[in-house]
Amino acid sequence: MAEKTLMKGNEAIAEAALRAGCRHFFGYPITPQTELAAYMARKMPKIGGTYLQAESEIAAINMLYGASAAGVRAMTSSSSPGISLKTEGISYMAGADLPGVIVNIQRGGPGLGSIQPSQSDYFQATRAMGHGDFFLPVYAPSTVQEMADLTFIAFDVADKYRTPVVILGDGMLGQMMEPVVMPEAIDPSTLPAKEWAASGHAGNRHHNVINSLQLDPQKLYEDNVRRFQTYEEIKRDEARCETYRTEDADIVVAAFGAAARIVRSAVNQAREEDIRAGLFRPITLWPYPVQALRELTPKAFLTVELNMGQMVEDVRLAVEGAAPVSFFGKCGGVLPTPDEVLLEIKKIAEGLGV
Repeated sequence: MAEKTLMKGNEAIAEAALRAGCRHFFGYPITPQTELAAYMARKMPKIGGTYLQAESEIAAINMLYGASAAGVRAMTSSSSPGISLKTEGISYMAGADLPGVIVNIQRGGPGLGSIQPSQSDYFQATRAMGHGDFFLPVYAPSTVQEMADLTFIAFDVADKYRTPVVILGDGMLGQMMEPVVMPEAIDPSTLPAKEWAASGHAGNRHHNVINSLQLDPQKLYEDNVRRFQTYEEIKRDEARCETYRTEDADIVVAAFGAAARIVRSAVNQAREEDIRAGLFRPITLWPYPVQALRELTPKAFLTVELNMGQMVEDVRLAVEGAAPVSFFGKCGGVLPTPDEVLLEIKKIAEGLGV
């Protein structure tokens, strides 16, 4: 049996990144993700990697741009207001077709907000991670184990599709400790060569240029069309979700990340009271697992989020009016309890007469 290690979520992300072949990290301290950067600062020098604390979040994302352009696996991390500063550089990376992993351990907002856990960056991650026509794969772990597993996967997805990838956690998951089985480490030298990289050509290949500026409108149009063809591939092949007790559910509760842990307890309590409830947990927030959600046939949906209502829009779009969709959430770092979620389930059940 594989050995389990008790780790914080932030540290599990960092260790998984190292095992995925990441040897370059650029960050800036901000609560509640600072342990991730601190872990990288300790570990990177020991394995011949580069840890650099940038002078700002803007500098860090542009360092990630440069490292990725050179063909190496690289990562940056921050928390909500820091990610906002990075969005211009993320858009540049998308426009230059550059892979990279970006971690957001969310805190309450808007503005500086609070340092408590939140899910208020859902729209930012799935709709507006920068200007222009582009999307990014977004993973939403719900356990410390998933923080490790999805980070490891994110590097492969980033390289496969030549796109930045987001790990969207929150302060609760970043700070909590759970036993983790780490993915087996890979040797970065065994990774496939990136023929597109600006890593020196020694006269053996054409001269690569990495750039997001395209002054020819027809060429920019063609580039965007090509990227959207890639996004369709990602939608088809990379969408992930988990369902729990949904087979006979009258009420399906959709929740992601830390909120899904609370909902699971509420679903179990509802079942004990003979209310047929189930949990739908998207693991990818983009692409949203639309088809898997449409295959469920409850009488009503409820979304539970640590915000004022964001993912609920994707649920409503996915179900296309097949069943009513309601919302329950708390924000600013205030977490709902399983009993509060159960009360919302009971209200819906009473309205349905089930």
